[in-house]
Parts: sequence; structure tokens; C-alpha cells
Amino acid sequence: MTFTTNATITAFGGRFLKLTHQSASTSTPMNLTLFLPSAASAAAPAPLLVYLSGLTCSPDNVTEKGFLHAHAAPRGLALLFPDTSPRGTDLPGEHDAWDFGSAASFYVDAQKDPWNKHYRMETYLTEELPRLLFDSFKELDGARVSISGHSMGGHGALTLFLKNPGMYKSVSAWAPIANPSRCPWGEKAFGGYLGDDCEEWKQHDATELVKGWKGPLNCLIDVGTGDNFYKQGQLLPENFEKAVKEASIEGVSVRYQEGYDHSYFFISTFGEDHVKHAAKALGLV
Repeated sequence: MTFTTNATITAFGGRFLKLTHQSASTSTPMNLTLFLPSAASAAAPAPLLVYLSGLTCSPDNVTEKGFLHAHAAPRGLALLFPDTSPRGTDLPGEHDAWDFGSAASFYVDAQKDPWNKHYRMETYLTEELPRLLFDSFKELDGARVSISGHSMGGHGALTLFLKNPGMYKSVSAWAPIANPSRCPWGEKAFGGYLGDDCEEWKQHDATELVKGWKGPLNCLIDVGTGDNFYKQGQLLPENFEKAVKEASIEGVSVRYQEGYDHSYFFISTFGEDHVKHAAKALGLV
């Protein structure tokens, strides 16, 4: 069997499945958590919202603190929470910093040695994991998928959406790292994973990618004005907004939420809005 089920947890009438599988992309075991609403079945498969977590996180953080399943369950929406990086490789320096290496993949396919042997998260998320998941779980509708994420995961959600037109029906993000090639977090990660070619960095930067987008963009972004990382210039949502405006792209909503920080209090407060955003795009509203 492709996936090993390590735990089954009942919540809001549905089931959390804590899963592990051996990944060909990363050459490591990979952890993920899947939430299946009670109505999901092979006869009536549920659409899926993918949530990409932020720096230092595992799939457990958002499932225990974000409460997205409370809003997804009554709508018949399944949720997928992949991990933030490969685990157990113990590469040199992998665990030395919280913003690079373990739990900090930035959802790219690394090009520099030794990271390129395992840190192939873009391929994992857009090719390998969907294929395995929809083959194994007939309760999921592989034709109806949206993507979302927080912080580093917001960066991942935006870039994977923009790089794969048609793969996802909508995208949303809480406090995304929206212009990583221009902020310290992104400069460190891209330099370490991708090398010194800044043109290559732009291929993994939502603000750069959106400049080439054609047509409307079904996108919701929330940023807290009390977020210290926003104040420090790590997120740069204004740069994304400016690029969207200059490209005359419609359908993008960027909301600045007064006083909210970067935490799961922020995510859980606006979680229902993001679930509704995806549910509407997936035909559930």
C-alpha cells in the first residue's frame, strides 16, 4: 500500500488521517495529514483544498490550531496538509537555522548540492503527491483542487498556482512571503537552494510570476498589520499588489487586518473566509 496510516482522528464528523509514504521525489519518507469529511465517498468524491504550512511547521500545527476542518466539514471539503520539507536526511547544516533546511524548503526544487538530492518539493507537490493521493483515495475528486498556505506556505501556494495554470481552481494565503527575491528570508533560501542567479529566483517569486499572468486571478490574501514579519519587510504584499495593478489583473483581494499578528490566532480567525473562497471556486457554494 502506498500510504501508511499512523493515526485516525475523528473531528467534526470527518476523519484526520496521519499518513506516511516513501517519496521518489525526495528519496525520503514524507509525512502528511488528510482530512476527509463524512460525506466523501468513491460515489461522491470530495473536492480538495491543499494547505502549505510555514517555516518551522509540520502538518500537526495547523490541524491542531488552525481549525480549518471546522469550516470544511459542513461544506464537504477535504483538506490536505503536506509537510514543509523532507525529514531525516541530516545534510550538513540542515538543522542549524530555523529559516533554512529542515521545515524550511520554500517549496522549490533545489539545484545546489547537497540539497538537490532531497529538497525537490515542487515536483513532489505538483506531480508525485497528487498522483499517489488520487490513486489511493477514491473519496477525493482530483479534478477539483484549490491551494492555500501561510507565510512560506503562502509563497508556495501563490507560486505553484501561478506556475501551473489550471491545476488549482483558486489560491489564498495568510501573510505570504509575496516577493521572496527581495526579502532576507527569500534571499537566504534561494541563494542556498538555487544558487546566485537572480533570474532563476524570479521563477519562484509570486510578484515576478504574476507579471506574466493572463486573465483574472482567483486570489485572496490576508495580512495582519500587527505582524512583526510584515513590519520587518519579510512579506512585501504591497509589491505583489503593485504588480497585479500594473498588469491589470482582476480577481485579486488583498486585505490588511488591523492588529493581527503572524500566528495561528490570525489563521483561525480568517480560516472560514479562506475555506469559503476555495469552496466557491470548487462548486460547493
